Amino acid sequence: MINDIFRDTPQLRVLDFLIGNHFFDFPMTEIAKESNVSYNSLKVFFDDFLDKKIIVKTRNVGKSVYYKLNLDNPFVMNLVRLDWSLTKRNVLGDLKISA
Repeated sequence: MINDIFRDTPQLRVLDFLIGNHFFDFPMTEIAKESNVSYNSLKVFFDDFLDKKIIVKTRNVGKSVYYKLNLDNPFVMNLVRLDWSLTKRNVLGDLKISA
């Protein structure tokens, strides 16, 4: 939902994907693929997301490192709340229109 409101950027696509799948962890390649962001573009800002604790490393599986959205970060929690608020407003608005 965030992507629908704000300008489409690779960072927002990644955040939108991770917010929608916040219970799960993913390797970088899957984050790139599912976010529709090139792996090279993801590498440009991925370390910044780690440094700002927007995402956290969760585990290693073989050579792959898995990451997930850091729900302990207040900024991230506000993004999640914003996304849910926009989603509810959109869904409820659609229900009012059809009623």
